Amino acid sequence: MRLALALGTVLVCALVPSHAAAQSAPPAKVAGSVERIFGPGARTDTVRVDSVSVLRISRAGALLGFAQVRNVKGKDQPITYLVAIDPTDHLKDIDILVYREPHGGEVAYEPWRKQFRGKTAAGPLEVGQDIRNISGATISSHSVTRGVRRALDSLTAWHASGRLK
Repeated sequence: MRLALALGTVLVCALVPSHAAAQSAPPAKVAGSVERIFGPGARTDTVRVDSVSVLRISRAGALLGFAQVRNVKGKDQPITYLVAIDPTDHLKDIDILVYREPHGGEVAYEPWRKQFRGKTAAGPLEVGQDIRNISGATISSHSVTRGVRRALDSLTAWHASGRLK
């Protein structure tokens, strides 16, 4: 019985993607975030780059920017966040879409998130340099900042190469 249970557990673990990769944000939450960042009337369509989805945001035919939903591991749970850039590859804003940890939710608060606005891939974007740490949310602060850095690098590179238009 124990062997069968153990084999079943291994089989399930092999078939189910990692916890962080399997998590996503409710579509209404993503839509609300896009509207908050880009304003009412923003139109969103999905562009595939490599094997990932990127949101292209426009209004009345004018490009407003791009956004991507990603996950990063907090202390024990995934944190689902959105990174948005403008057409000049400056960070427009970030949003914490789903925070699952019991502590450290301050990374979702406006005073901490606003530090990211206007940053570019050329900047340090590092806790302790241009991003403040949050006492009691050290792991989340570092994880989200590293995740935002990776997303910004990818979005900027894809845009510069013409794969995002």
